[in-house]
Amino acid sequence: MTILLRADRAVFRFSGPDAHKLVNDVVTGHIPHEPGVAAWWALLSAQGKVLAEGLAGWADDALWLDVHLSVADDFFKRMKMYRLRAQVVIDDLRESHRVGFSDAPAPELISHRDGTELGWRIIAPVEATAGWAADDRAYHAARIARGIPQLGPDFPGMDAFAHDLGMDILDGIDFVKGCYVGQEVVSRMKHRGTARRRPVIVSGIDAAAGTPVMAGTREAGSIGAVVDGKAVAILRLDRITDPAAVTVDGKPVSVSLPGWATYQFGETVADE
Repeated sequence: MTILLRADRAVFRFSGPDAHKLVNDVVTGHIPHEPGVAAWWALLSAQGKVLAEGLAGWADDALWLDVHLSVADDFFKRMKMYRLRAQVVIDDLRESHRVGFSDAPAPELISHRDGTELGWRIIAPVEATAGWAADDRAYHAARIARGIPQLGPDFPGMDAFAHDLGMDILDGIDFVKGCYVGQEVVSRMKHRGTARRRPVIVSGIDAAAGTPVMAGTREAGSIGAVVDGKAVAILRLDRITDPAAVTVDGKPVSVSLPGWATYQFGETVADE
């Protein structure tokens, strides 16, 4: 079995009597309290912008979360602030553990099935990762094909709302649980239907990540990380009235919606 090293991910372990309550009360997703599936979640600003996102899985009486390295310091700082007097130990495992991806669980290692249906997230001590493959392009190709955007490769922190990522469709948001940071904005976007931007799969690219996607003469967004000529882009749907007229860096590209999408090109939404 091949495990792909995701070198750009940082691991944090939350343990103690209040660990589950702390995480569940702060982030968007429905956080698990037993082994199995790892839930997609986001930590939001008060304005509803995504500060960090990743998977949360339960193992060895603790929650294991991973985030992109670019936001790891800020995530750690904020979670320690939210902890207050709760009985929670937050371990920063960036030096001791690594995150990997596989098509199957790994015996003897912490394995969680990815809630976005991309395979299995593997977490292991550094010394157990010597045989992992350093090239994770296959992982990114798989998530691009599924239309899953990620903070870091595709967009920076404070640049997108949870709805922009499709988290409302892919169970990255728990609309039933109580308040969490940014919930008011998330709820308003759901009930008013004001999500203007959505993930779109762009193919036939000959350009770098961050290059604008043009719908005719209007910019609709920009592409994320490119693998084999494909990328996920978070685009303004209302500007793509003619999918055949979309270009990147002046060259025609193909755009398609993820198989899980409930939205359409040319879709307009209510004003805030």
